[in-house]
Amino acid sequence: MKPSPFTYHAPESIAEATALLAELGDDAKALAGGQSLVPMLSLRLAAFEHLVDLNRVAGLNAIERVNGHLRLGATVRQATAEHSAEVKSSVPLLARALPHIGHFQIRNRGTVGGSIAHADPASELPAVALALDAVIEAAGPGGTRRIAASDFFVSTWETALNDGEILSAVEFPVWSGRCGFAVEELTRRHGDFAIVGTAVGVQVDGDAVTKATIALFGVGATPLRASEAEAALMAGADVAEVARAATAGLTPSDDVHASGAYRTQVAAVMVRRALTKAIQEARA
Repeated sequence: MKPSPFTYHAPESIAEATALLAELGDDAKALAGGQSLVPMLSLRLAAFEHLVDLNRVAGLNAIERVNGHLRLGATVRQATAEHSAEVKSSVPLLARALPHIGHFQIRNRGTVGGSIAHADPASELPAVALALDAVIEAAGPGGTRRIAASDFFVSTWETALNDGEILSAVEFPVWSGRCGFAVEELTRRHGDFAIVGTAVGVQVDGDAVTKATIALFGVGATPLRASEAEAALMAGADVAEVARAATAGLTPSDDVHASGAYRTQVAAVMVRRALTKAIQEARA
């Protein structure tokens, strides 16, 4: 199939892009990498009269350290981030998640910001943003504002961005000390969307876990943070107990790929595996 007809816009500044989006309203959609949007348009699962391409907007493809954070502009390609030495050293969890996204052809065009703004609950990068308490910068006609990742994801494909706003950058905190990170997921085939997955990070002091983060994806309408399980891990609970706590109370829905009960069961396995790897890395 082919998409419905649309008018293509290629602004060269954030001000021009946000003004267009504000003027055109619900009939317009921002385009970054297009690896999620274009298939939806082609299958006519979505239709917009206007596409506002962000790729010519100056300054949106930068990666830089800012005040203890690594800042990635909205159009930084996933492949660029995946192979960036700065990303690998500063935000290892992001670097671990990126190879799980589709295939390399997808990552060559897909963007980090676009994936987060798309807010697919089975996607890795929204979970990484949530796990690391990332901050999303939203630019609109009235200027910019900062949104915590915990407040950004509202529902499936729905975020806290207002009309006329774009995700202009994402800032990931840089962890220090003895840390370990891991991403584990279950897919039917390599490159498929995850049936269920987790992104975790730990910081240790000796044998004690002093900082922990556990985010789950594929088990709800948004990525989910397992705060009680994190507290249990820092209180000395073993990994199996923490995995059970992370999945307690989950109510994922059934679909053609898996039942909710199966997703819950597998999620616990993924958390246990990921935490085991992260703790081993941190203590090495």
